Amino acid sequence: MSRFTIVLGNKRYSSWSLRGWLVLKQTGADFDEIVVPLDQPQSKAEILSHSPAGKVPALKVGDAVVWDSLAIAEYLNECFPTAGLWPKDAAARALARSVSAEMHAGFAALRGRLPMDVCTQDAARGKRALAEPPVAADVARVTAIWSDCRERYGRGGDFLFGEWSAADAMYAPVATRFTSYAVPLQGLSARYRDAVMAAPAMKEWFTAAAAETWVIDYE
Repeated sequence: MSRFTIVLGNKRYSSWSLRGWLVLKQTGADFDEIVVPLDQPQSKAEILSHSPAGKVPALKVGDAVVWDSLAIAEYLNECFPTAGLWPKDAAARALARSVSAEMHAGFAALRGRLPMDVCTQDAARGKRALAEPPVAADVARVTAIWSDCRERYGRGGDFLFGEWSAADAMYAPVATRFTSYAVPLQGLSARYRDAVMAAPAMKEWFTAAAAETWVIDYE
């Protein structure tokens, strides 16, 4: 049995689960997974048996439970200080935490109108959503964040701060949304989306998602 167990929702749909899983994956630690199908009659009770918040992801470490993706990132950063979960440079690290917190707290229109579904391609839905000013504003803000981070700190690699960090985990589900719904991107934003989607850990997640049999009808 591994030291860590992470409780996740469906890999096809659960954006917050993807964030927590990516951070844990980056540490290189062995871990076990418990996947709870969402939107089922027993889903809430089953998640509550693992996490007091009744939400995923939840990281179980012995008798301790850490829930919420950002809390998991900070906890694992303390456990694995050399894993590169946050940038080494203090200014870059502050920006990484700021944009991660912004993702954590905002972009409700984007999340609601373009829900994560890594097994779908629906350009028509994307076009309809982008015609709504709140969604278009969210997309514009996300791409501005991506371009700013890449221009200031991304020259050492393909990700927001060069090497993969917890900030990339926070924005990875957005990259899947932009891909699923054919959101048009250019320049740094397009290249960043492509780098995220091509990351080995992301491909591993997509393979597992494609093997799931649960379906949620967002409509």
